[in-house]
Amino acid sequence: MGARTPLTFRAEDRDALSRDRYTHPDPRVQCRMEVLWLISPGETQARAGILAGVSKATVERYVAIYRARGVAGLREFHWVKPVSALEAHRTSLEESFQKNPPHTVAEARDRIPALTGLRRGDSQVRSFLKRACG
Repeated sequence: MGARTPLTFRAEDRDALSRDRYTHPDPRVQCRMEVLWLISPGETQARAGILAGVSKATVERYVAIYRARGVAGLREFHWVKPVSALEAHRTSLEESFQKNPPHTVAEARDRIPALTGLRRGDSQVRSFLKRACG
C-alpha cells in the first residue's frame, strides 16, 4: 500500500471546523467536524478517533469525505429512507377512510387489500395511518 498524501487544511477550513464542531445543528456533523479539527493541528487519526469516541473506520470515512469534498462534504448526508408501498395509494385510502372510518387498525388492515391489492401487518398499517391521518 502506497503512502497517503498528508492532509492539508486551509485557514478558513480550520475556522469552519472549529466553529461547526459546537454550533452546527446536527450532532453527527459536529462529530465529523470535531474529528477533523483534532487532526488539523497534527493529531494522529487514531488519537483523534479515541478523543472523539469514534472507531478507526469512522475516522477513515470522515477523512475520505474531507479529501473528496472538503468541509462542505462533512456537512452533507445522503441517506435514503424507505417508502411504504401504501404511499402510492394514499389518496384513495384517505378518501375511503374518510367516507367510512375504520374503528380499529385491524379493520383498516382488512380493508386495504380490497382497495390496493397490498397486504400489510398491523404495525405497518398503524404507521401508515399515523402519517396519513395525523
